[in-house]
Amino acid sequence: MKLIAELLIGFVALEHLYILWLEMFAWTTQGKKTFKSFPPDLFEKTKSLAANQGLYNGFLAAGLVWSLLIEDAAWRINVAYFFLGCVIVAGLFGALTAQRSIFFVQALPAILALLALAFA
Repeated sequence: MKLIAELLIGFVALEHLYILWLEMFAWTTQGKKTFKSFPPDLFEKTKSLAANQGLYNGFLAAGLVWSLLIEDAAWRINVAYFFLGCVIVAGLFGALTAQRSIFFVQALPAILALLALAFA
């Protein structure tokens, strides 16, 4: 179960690195293909806002990667719980305020990782 938890944490971290790239560096290109319900004329206007969001996603990814590298078991678990909790809260908030699919893309993988970690 520990390996499954680590794989899920790694998946969530990779997902947030992808979101970082999308929002910081590809907002006006790949972003248009990904967020089809967003008005096309707003991508250029919201480029700096998206980059700011991407930076926060990078911090989440960094924390999750850090949790995988910590040798002390108690610290590793606590840091993973914290960052997974942040992802879950962000995913729930996004699902409630922006788009329901955010729950499935962001919050659900983090919930599964948290449960796997709890049972590891």
